[in-house]
Amino acid sequence: MVAGHLHEKNGLYYIILNVTDNVGRRKPKWIATGLAIKGNKKKAEEILVAARQNYVDEPRLKQEAEMLFAEFIEEVWLPSVKHTIETTTLSSYTHSLSIIVPYFKERNIKLGELKAKHLEAFYNSQLDRVKGKTVIKYHANIHSALKYAVRMEIIPSNPADIVVRPKMEQFTGAFYNVDEMDALLTAVKGTKLELAVMLGFYGFRRSEIVGLKWSTVDFDNNTITIQFTVTSCNIDGKRQIVEKERTKNKSSRRTLPMIPALRDKLMLMKAEQEEYRRLCGKSYNNEYHEFVYVDEMGDRIKPDYISASFQNVLRKNSLKKIRFHDLRHSCASLLLSNGVSMKQIQEWLGHSDFGTTANIYAHLSYDSKLSSADALNAGTAFGKLAINVPEKQNLSHPQRIEVGIASKACNSNGCEV
Repeated sequence: MVAGHLHEKNGLYYIILNVTDNVGRRKPKWIATGLAIKGNKKKAEEILVAARQNYVDEPRLKQEAEMLFAEFIEEVWLPSVKHTIETTTLSSYTHSLSIIVPYFKERNIKLGELKAKHLEAFYNSQLDRVKGKTVIKYHANIHSALKYAVRMEIIPSNPADIVVRPKMEQFTGAFYNVDEMDALLTAVKGTKLELAVMLGFYGFRRSEIVGLKWSTVDFDNNTITIQFTVTSCNIDGKRQIVEKERTKNKSSRRTLPMIPALRDKLMLMKAEQEEYRRLCGKSYNNEYHEFVYVDEMGDRIKPDYISASFQNVLRKNSLKKIRFHDLRHSCASLLLSNGVSMKQIQEWLGHSDFGTTANIYAHLSYDSKLSSADALNAGTAFGKLAINVPEKQNLSHPQRIEVGIASKACNSNGCEV
């Protein structure tokens, strides 16, 4: 759709479209509506919209299609979306483009010449470096950019629609067993990292830990509500902290009961914060007084501090290497091993749908499968079956295989059903 506007002249409405001449220069194109100004504004606006939609600015389309794809995605598409997305999403887009742009710029592929084979070649080249999940993110950015190019009528179709996307690997998170949990909790006891580890084992995300506020901790009813988040990301080469008055998704906002150990820890921290505020006076930072996770001077603990300090603790104490986020997986493992259903775990962890929980933690549910097998063995006819298989079988001759009280004849044509 070309740009354009209404213009009033000699008592009539005219349409002026911003089009391109054959050498790529912008020039106005005047179109008479024949409508008098008085009482016809709405009708004139409708004609304007139709004119903008129907006019094909072929020189402009040809000129923009001649752009390098790398230039289009960085200089046209990204600026068009940056004010409509969240800061963390923009950070993710920018990171993806730091990989996409150099690849296609090096190959001088024009936007109008881009084909599915070019995209698949890029995806295959990246699979040697990163996992399929990351390449799928690149694909999502490319698809969105090309969809915008189609909508702006720069290219006729989206080559990313027909590309064969990489497969996403089945994710298997690491986790700690009870003994490893105890060892880690002992290692961080009394340190600044203790609350983060406790809440991580309790199923909190890192952003939920840093975003926890005293207003969501109810000591009277022994509940704790996850309602706010604080994250960090790179924007224009700088690390920025992003506060959100909401959680990752609607399901992530949840209220959990507090076990005594967690309640005692939070009550101690609240008392300590009040004492530090009193002792430090004007030197105390009151900007974050609403937040639970602050240091002795009132400064809020940064998300990156948690991740970095966590790895230092593991190395110092010779503990198994896991990510901080894997404490959530450890929480799920502990719940599963104690008979908590997958649906209840979904609600505890704040996953948006059951499929997410089931896919991530299916590998942890083997104990529940053993319980099911034991139940079948003890309480059904399966437990009474006994299969006697001869050491050597010649299937070219009829054989008889004893299966419990039943006997079926088998031969080279197969078994009777």
